[in-house]
Amino acid sequence: MALQDLPKVNIPKPILSRQRNSNTTVRESDTKKTTKMANHKSSLKRIRQTAARKAHNHYYAKSTRNAVRDLRKTTDKVAATQALPKVSSMLDKLAKRHIIHVNKASNLKSKLARMINKMA
Repeated sequence: MALQDLPKVNIPKPILSRQRNSNTTVRESDTKKTTKMANHKSSLKRIRQTAARKAHNHYYAKSTRNAVRDLRKTTDKVAATQALPKVSSMLDKLAKRHIIHVNKASNLKSKLARMINKMA
């Protein structure tokens, strides 16, 4: 049986954009539906603010995680010693803004300092 002999099946394409006249939206990245249950202008504004704040916090948290990862990969003690104050500052700022817990920032800074002190 050849490929041309098989019957054609119509498969519906997923919706990849916002539906008109509906509060239900479909995100392009993962095609998951998100529903807004808000009935007031202030609630809708709060949803927008929360989404913006979440994106902002995620960016800075991810940047800090990458800086910590790069510092852990460093094998040169001089370079690691120079990078430690910058990474510590980033962690302190995240803790100050309640993006990460204060103790988590303290634990990370302590572990990084011990790691650098062990380098030869």
